[in-house]
Amino acid sequence: MNLSKRLARVADFVPINARLADIGSDHAYLPVALMLEEKIEFAVAGEVVKGPFESARKNVALNGLSEKITVRLASGLAAIEPQDEINTITICGMGGTLIAEILAAGDPNKARLILQPNVAGENVRTWLNQNNYKIIAEDILEENEKIYEIIVAECGEQKLSEKEIEFGPFLLQEKNKIFIKKYEHEIIKNERVLANLKNVKNIEKIKQFENQIKKIREIL
Repeated sequence: MNLSKRLARVADFVPINARLADIGSDHAYLPVALMLEEKIEFAVAGEVVKGPFESARKNVALNGLSEKITVRLASGLAAIEPQDEINTITICGMGGTLIAEILAAGDPNKARLILQPNVAGENVRTWLNQNNYKIIAEDILEENEKIYEIIVAECGEQKLSEKEIEFGPFLLQEKNKIFIKKYEHEIIKNERVLANLKNVKNIEKIKQFENQIKKIREIL
């Protein structure tokens, strides 16, 4: 099964022989692909919406993997049961706020977390920073003119600075061309907003956007 570039990169961070829970699994593409490659031992595909849940069940059955991948209709980490012995959790394709809420509402139980927020990655890093999870890797990539971040974390103490929370500790170090492209676009976007704010003379908001532009320029 051919995964999207985004999911293929997430798959790269899944350890060999992992017992995986893919939360918000949609069609269960990720666990199915990993199982077909014989990379994982067992998987749970969790879905909270009935339509995608049925699609995931069909996809798993069509690939003859019903004994190795359990599809559950459940909200967030409630899809995981103790007997699953999950050691790796993937949550992909959602906003960072929702990912943080899912983690806060459940118990990751010291599993490796591979998280792919579409936006608001800083909210994910804030949760990790406050909940004894250490970021061990990050990536940023572009697919179909959209830019995605991937954050990989394991249990361990870490104290991130405000800049590291906002921009990502590993992403800040590497500053690859996709990272630079993302934040150059952010400057352009913020400058447009700033121009409109100056027309209405909103001093407080003007300062806020000026500071954000300055902060991005500094890290670039």
